[in-house]
Amino acid sequence: MIAFPNELIDQAPTPCWLIDQAAIEKNMQILAGVRERTGCKILLALKGFATFSLFPLMRRYLQGTTASGLHEARLGFEEFGGETHVYSPAFRDEELDELLGYVDHLSFNSFGQWKRFREQIQSSGRDVACGIRINPEHSEVEVDIYNPCCRGSRLGVTLAQFDERELDGISGLHVHALCESAAKPLERLLDVVDAKFGRWLPRMEWLNLGGGHHITRDDYDVELLCELVNRVRDRYGVQVYLEPGEACALGSGILVSTVLDILHNDMDIAILDTSASTHMPDVLEMPYRAEVVGGSLPGELAHTYRLGGMTCLAGDVIGDYSFAEPLRIGQRLVFLDMAHYTIVKTTTFNGVRLPSIALCDSRDGSFRLVREFGFDDYRNRLS
Repeated sequence: MIAFPNELIDQAPTPCWLIDQAAIEKNMQILAGVRERTGCKILLALKGFATFSLFPLMRRYLQGTTASGLHEARLGFEEFGGETHVYSPAFRDEELDELLGYVDHLSFNSFGQWKRFREQIQSSGRDVACGIRINPEHSEVEVDIYNPCCRGSRLGVTLAQFDERELDGISGLHVHALCESAAKPLERLLDVVDAKFGRWLPRMEWLNLGGGHHITRDDYDVELLCELVNRVRDRYGVQVYLEPGEACALGSGILVSTVLDILHNDMDIAILDTSASTHMPDVLEMPYRAEVVGGSLPGELAHTYRLGGMTCLAGDVIGDYSFAEPLRIGQRLVFLDMAHYTIVKTTTFNGVRLPSIALCDSRDGSFRLVREFGFDDYRNRLS
């Protein structure tokens, strides 16, 4: 992760997401290198990162966006451009006409949905490439909440449910079975896809390999990824798509917070002006341990604190951390790698104000506050 100079951190109001354009561009260059070596097309998965003030930079390297519903599709179409792909577990009848005005590719979760909307799509006058999401029933993800192929998954068509009689009008297959994965899991996944669904792939024009590829991670085997994409392209004669979300923003953003109070109940507790529940929900959902600048595991350094959020939820706890020096009221704490799957997942529970969004560039020291949130953002979600 690119280091954020203190002078940039000090300019941010708290709480605030601070995103480094240099880090975003570094990720984009890695992804563009994969495209250049393989001919694949790479789309930004808006479910992972949708900070559209950075789209002018990102569209120089990526071929479009992928969305999970109407509003994401519209955002991608209006703010990013390029190709707009959409997959959803189910589409609403009253939204499909508007959706068709935005999309280039539409992937269905079942043959039932495809049959339901096929005539409407084909008579719309729009040139929309339609696909079916397949479920290879091959798990590479340990945590079930993020495992598209867990037992009883609602995501995608299994081999037993695959109906080749309904492939007329289907030009591609979509498979998304990874999460924060290296290239080796993709290799194993492709072996399963070939064994189960390979007989139909020569009839297809494209194969979407979904997201979950940690391509921009330092230890990711980009060479193997390129070999695998080229192998799929050459074997089946398809256009390959990748849909990274997290990889686009990995290592690019921090969440800057302030210590509001310090109290003691069996241990020292610091209350921050940020929140696990509202600002970084994956800390509770995944769960995972957010990294804090200067913080270590409990007991490793001299002073251990439980970092708590400012909501009334009893479990709004970010975690226990130790520090070399005592924390002080008014001190800033910085949480690392907070751009992806944070900004897109926040809530206004308790009316807690959302963090501001600021862009900086570690190459030239520039700083720009692009969005602050207030009462209207809370009120307008209600009635």
